[in-house]
Amino acid sequence: MRLTHLAIPRLIVFWVVLMPLIAASQPPTKAARIGWMSGGNTTDPTMNAFRQGMRDLGYVEGQTFVLEPRYAAGKPDVTPEQAAELERSGVDVIIAGPFAALQAAKKSTSRVPIIMTPSADPSATGIVTNLVRPGENITGITEMMPELTPQRLRLLNQIVPTMSRVAVLWQPGTLRGEVFRQTLQETQSAARSLGVQLQVVEAAKADDFDAAFSAMAKEQAEGLIVLVNPMFVVQRQQIAERAAKQRLPAIYEWTFFVQSGGLISYGADVLDVYRRRPDW
Repeated sequence: MRLTHLAIPRLIVFWVVLMPLIAASQPPTKAARIGWMSGGNTTDPTMNAFRQGMRDLGYVEGQTFVLEPRYAAGKPDVTPEQAAELERSGVDVIIAGPFAALQAAKKSTSRVPIIMTPSADPSATGIVTNLVRPGENITGITEMMPELTPQRLRLLNQIVPTMSRVAVLWQPGTLRGEVFRQTLQETQSAARSLGVQLQVVEAAKADDFDAAFSAMAKEQAEGLIVLVNPMFVVQRQQIAERAAKQRLPAIYEWTFFVQSGGLISYGADVLDVYRRRPDW
């Protein structure tokens, strides 16, 4: 059984002062050039969502804006050169969603505004100084919300009301210490009310999955919560397959995991985030 994604509209937005991409007070004299760094290929659905957002605001591709795409096709090692190319080409802004692309763009330029949608805590990973005052040339959205993980536990409990032990899989270093502690504290509080014990399991790299899922089996976990991060997104099919093999009902943050075989997700609608990017 596979359940569909449960989207939530609430996001945390943080801003820096940027020159507007297209001035509202007068028609543009030339098309704005938007650098786009994709972790996928030419069929990237997030780009189509962004284009739709631009159309909704009345912008016309080829007239008021031009996209300058760079596709990593699943090879993050190419992103530094792609970011450098966009910097040299003189684009007006760089949209860098995948975390590897965001890191490369930050290292490549302090001049060109960068818009991000990270899959890791941007302050924990050094992308911004903090969420309130990110600084430099970066703005965007993060959906790192500690209060959502307890709700994931409650949803999982509705699917398997008899479960007594749930594993939480995460990658160390992708959340600030205080954010992870808050996430864990709030989830433990929800677990106590449900009569469930939590088991925190770490996987710093894909090679750690064997040990991580073995630890879940040893402790007889009956459910799994997977916290999002860039490595887990890349390895999402492997995670979903391992969970299914061990008959672990698992809940994820993003719908991409469900599309790769996961049971259920609860979190921000990623495509809607990209559709809303032109509003920034």
